[in-house]
Amino acid sequence: MEKFSQFRDRGSGIAPFLPIPAQPSGIQLPLHIFLFCFRLPLFISICLSYFLVLQWLPIGSLGKKASLWCILGVPSIWWIDLQIDGVRKGSLAKQRTARLPGPGSIIASSFTSPIDAVYLAAIFDPIFVASYPSTWQVERISLLQAILRSFSFPRVNPPPGARMVEISKLLERYPNSPIVIFPECTTTNGRGILPLSISLLDVPSKTKIYPVSVRYTPADVTTPIPGSYITFLWNLLSKPTHCIRVRIAEAVNGVDAASQTSARKTYESNHIDTLKEEANSSTDGLLGNDYGVFLIRDQKALLDHVGEALARLGRVKRVGLGVKEKQDFVRMWTKVKRRQ
Repeated sequence: MEKFSQFRDRGSGIAPFLPIPAQPSGIQLPLHIFLFCFRLPLFISICLSYFLVLQWLPIGSLGKKASLWCILGVPSIWWIDLQIDGVRKGSLAKQRTARLPGPGSIIASSFTSPIDAVYLAAIFDPIFVASYPSTWQVERISLLQAILRSFSFPRVNPPPGARMVEISKLLERYPNSPIVIFPECTTTNGRGILPLSISLLDVPSKTKIYPVSVRYTPADVTTPIPGSYITFLWNLLSKPTHCIRVRIAEAVNGVDAASQTSARKTYESNHIDTLKEEANSSTDGLLGNDYGVFLIRDQKALLDHVGEALARLGRVKRVGLGVKEKQDFVRMWTKVKRRQ
């Protein structure tokens, strides 16, 4: 994979976009083929039943969660470990619900696999949104769209016709549900945390943001390569079991209203003089990023805090590669595969 060395983070050497190869089946190949052939029609049937019928029926939150756990149960995905910052093992039941994401909160989740969305939906019954690195607004999406985004080509800007909205307005519209955002904006192989979208800066100061890391064993069910449906299904359905490990960090509040206003003004401005004026009038100054967005220090501190939390929870490092770099990687990967 030396031909993709330019897509390794310079500081850590991490390549967050390379697919994780599956372990060779060896003598277990007949068992894997049997499991795949047995599970595939059952898995497709349950998925179609839920997304075409059950999710539209008045079965309530518990009914939908039970259906989603059935989807996770077919490939034997087991939730084996949950750790929450500040909570000792075995004492979760004694803790206040503030330790866990709830209605009116934000879940800032790592993004490595379509299983992420299914698992979060089965646990929290949230509202899903899509974020982009170039705007603080988000796009309301369904669970199915969230799943399909894990296979899609990364985008810096929203697609034409996308209905963009501020997170603050979604919180007002859906006060009884948490909101899940994948701030990295595209999937990785789970070995690094990408720069986060500025959409987190629209979270009101009284709203709690919970960084959540979801990891899998084996890790070959991650989908950093767009369109890898067949590979994903084989890795998912041919293995006897898969394990999920979840880590939830302590909540952090969003930035205050003044900082949100500053972020929007600097984003919408096209005049460098205006940016200099903002920097001179603020003791914190303005810090730019790769997408022409300028942040004051407390805004950057929030993104750094969530990014560091996700890296710590996943026991990985933050990397300097983002959506633009993944676009270039996917184009090169596609060209190389066509030549082979």
